Amino acid sequence: MEKITGIGGFFFRAQDHKGLAEWYERHFGINRVPTGPETEPWTQEAGHTAFSPFKADSTYFGDPAKNWMLNFRVRNIDAMVAQLRAAKIEVSDPASYEGVGRFARLEDPEGNPIELWQPE
Repeated sequence: MEKITGIGGFFFRAQDHKGLAEWYERHFGINRVPTGPETEPWTQEAGHTAFSPFKADSTYFGDPAKNWMLNFRVRNIDAMVAQLRAAKIEVSDPASYEGVGRFARLEDPEGNPIELWQPE
């Protein structure tokens, strides 16, 4: 069976798409989609990616009106949390789950849920 090799893009609607793209670039280092040869696309590091549909009534994402949640792998969750807090972004304290890693939660400026994951 032929398999995909990774996530090639994540596309979603936003009220302020330019402002939100800038927010993700400034706080997470996710380059915007290139508009010409002078810009580089964001490149992720190799690693595990969870692909997991949830029950329609799951509360895992928080706001039940949100149908998706981003989960970003990070090398140092404490450094990332400190960086976000220094930028006045509210983020939860990291929680540890044995055998899985450490997680922290926040929302982007449009209330979309984000989970940070430092794998074990």
